[in-house]
Amino acid sequence: MNNYQHILLAVDFFEQCDVVIHRAKDLAERYQATLSLVHVVDSLPITDAGYGVDIPFNLDLTAELMENAKIRLIELATKLAVPEECRWLEMGSPKVEIIRIAEENNVDLIIVGSHGRHGLALLLGSTANAVLHHAQCDVLAVRLQDN
Repeated sequence: MNNYQHILLAVDFFEQCDVVIHRAKDLAERYQATLSLVHVVDSLPITDAGYGVDIPFNLDLTAELMENAKIRLIELATKLAVPEECRWLEMGSPKVEIIRIAEENNVDLIIVGSHGRHGLALLLGSTANAVLHHAQCDVLAVRLQDN
């Protein structure tokens, strides 16, 4: 087996993300691999049935979400010494964007956090599960403890 050369850490900035961050940092150091970061702001449209059409997500709120995510991503990248060309902030479907970034940048390992949900919670949208089943490279789902 070849060592990993490019590791992509998909970070969500929720509680317990430090566990995932430390695992990614450790593996990147162990394999002397490039460590990259991606954060995806989920673009969920708000609908109002009273108007009979989909109303796009409030642009001011979207800009604020993106700006806050950018600040947190820069802070994390600085802490981990990840250069600007190895970090991505995207808006869209997390599972789609994580896989796209990985494929476009020859990533050979994606690291994501996983809450280990079962049943209906898993069916309703586990990013880790979707990445695991659709990525062309290895995926490490780091188990997070549900509180």
